[in-house]
Amino acid sequence: MAKLYFNYSTMNAGKSTLLLQAAHNYGERGMEVYLLTARLDTRAGAGRIGSRIGLGREADTFTPEDDLFARIAAQHEARDLACIFVDEAQFLTEAQVWQLARVADDLKIPVMAYGLRVDFRGQLFPGSAVLLALADTMREVRTICHCGRKATMVIRQDGDGRVVTAGDQVQIGGNETYISLCRKHWREAVGDRDADITDTGTA
Repeated sequence: MAKLYFNYSTMNAGKSTLLLQAAHNYGERGMEVYLLTARLDTRAGAGRIGSRIGLGREADTFTPEDDLFARIAAQHEARDLACIFVDEAQFLTEAQVWQLARVADDLKIPVMAYGLRVDFRGQLFPGSAVLLALADTMREVRTICHCGRKATMVIRQDGDGRVVTAGDQVQIGGNETYISLCRKHWREAVGDRDADITDTGTA
């Protein structure tokens, strides 16, 4: 039975690397895959999924207006697809997440979605919220805070390295813009001084 999978994390955890590795594994076995990524994210180039360690692959892009079920169904009719891979899944709309669920249910093609869980304000991305509600299987891709604890949050910095606590939810950037932190150090960074930040032990 095909499933909808959601692989989520904070920034710089290696989600795109895992996606590209999984897609490569399918290809090695002679199986067709279809890769999608958000059109607005051009860090690796337009229509390209790229990882920080240098891996990359061309992909079709999606915008909020696209019917992903119709797109995937047309691709599946042209070639027998074994799996769908979606990068930057936090940018999916609610309707598009339901469309991907229909791909798994009705077309019987597994869908592997990879994306961020929360934004720099600690709030769920709309697409991620629906994926957390609908996905059959969820997997957290872990990375670490500077203290050694698991990083679950992210801060945004301006050009001078100052922490930004307000603004648009979406601003494309990499290591120069975003830093992943554990919840305790995220609270410190955004101005919550009630936390005891003296403990630097790992967990």
